[in-house]
Amino acid sequence: MENFWDSSVWSTFALISVLLISLLLANVLKKTIKFLHASLIPTSVLGGIILIIVAGIYKLITGEVMFDSSIFGSSGTTKLEIITYHALALGFIASTFKPSKSKLTKQRSTEIFNTGVTTVSTYLIQAIVGFGITIIASFILNDFFKSAGVLLPFGYGQGPGQALNYGGIYENEFGFVGGKTFGLTIAALGFLSASIGGVIHLNIIKKRGKIVIKPNDKRLRSEDIESENEIPMQESIDKLTIQVALIAVAYLFAYGLMFLLGLLLPGMKSVIYGFNFLLGVITATLIKLILNFLNKKKIIKKEYTNDFLMTRTSNFFFDIMVVASIAAIRLDILEKYWGIMLILGTTGLIITYFYNRLVAKKLFQNYTEEQFLMMYGMLTGTASTGVILLREIDGNFETPASENLVYQNFPAIVFGFPMMLLATLAPKQPYLTLIILVLFFAVMNIILFRSFIFKKRKSK
Repeated sequence: MENFWDSSVWSTFALISVLLISLLLANVLKKTIKFLHASLIPTSVLGGIILIIVAGIYKLITGEVMFDSSIFGSSGTTKLEIITYHALALGFIASTFKPSKSKLTKQRSTEIFNTGVTTVSTYLIQAIVGFGITIIASFILNDFFKSAGVLLPFGYGQGPGQALNYGGIYENEFGFVGGKTFGLTIAALGFLSASIGGVIHLNIIKKRGKIVIKPNDKRLRSEDIESENEIPMQESIDKLTIQVALIAVAYLFAYGLMFLLGLLLPGMKSVIYGFNFLLGVITATLIKLILNFLNKKKIIKKEYTNDFLMTRTSNFFFDIMVVASIAAIRLDILEKYWGIMLILGTTGLIITYFYNRLVAKKLFQNYTEEQFLMMYGMLTGTASTGVILLREIDGNFETPASENLVYQNFPAIVFGFPMMLLATLAPKQPYLTLIILVLFFAVMNIILFRSFIFKKRKSK
């Protein structure tokens, strides 16, 4: 029988409180220290770094892992990984529930499609280069995991949630000791790459006079918070409660799908449960379609989802995901891998920068800088990092770049799904996987630059 004064009753609350306190402290530091404010480093990343520093000091003094102390139930590190895993899916589900308001023209549809293809192409080039680096490293270091470099696109391109998922698969299924921490550290280096590369690029284009900084002077209006046909903010049940309930229902259905698929394909359980965010997006989309259908048929007379609240909720989950993922990094596990990780991180920055720069110049000539900064930020960190960089030159989101970021998810998921499967093939057939990745990258670039390739052929 549990007593309310037992640490087990308070351990999870204590852990979440520490994460939130680190976010508050990071926000204060960002506001007061000019260097941090100018760096564009996300507050959630700074919060995670603060916790790594505190945990490091704690270990120097006590010799123990801070998050595995009794106050956190002696399993805080595992809990941090669980929080990261669930927060990724919950954030995606909340984003999926956001109502779609704008109608897309043919040109806008093409630009959104190209953005999605760019996302996947960047994943592929990150995977190819990262894989190549760790294959070479495996010949130099004894027993080094050849496929470790495949975690580069998951850490940089998809963020800490997927880096943790695939690092866990490599660790549990293929014996890569420290795979989870390796993936999470790559993701942390990605956030630093976004901040460093983004700031350098902004300073260069400012000095060249290519951009004029547009301040974010947009103020929320009542119609931005609530539309006319929505349920009221406060009734017998609060509107935020309904949003959270819808997210929970979608995630519960996603768990049901994962459970059934796990029974049907027991050998692929790790992969199936690694797709929790994708199945969550699918179930949320289905629920959203059902609600829209019932609304059109007048069976439901009011709209139950709210864009403003779903945005706030998704941002909350993503902030928690990032700070928890960085706090979960165990630096001591990776002592002998730091050289390789720094090479991977630096290479990831360079190839992501130049590849996305090329695409933005060629395919998004009307808003090259905005598209580039959004894509570079997203493909080294997360969508929120892309928004942070975009706001520096497009504070009121006047260009289509912000819409591209939102709507590109569907083509990116469709084209990116095979790469997720290839990631599980990599440890079994490393060289075959590398060849397939190169061919896949070539095909994606033919699709991406189709207007140039086929136009030149026609002219001949």
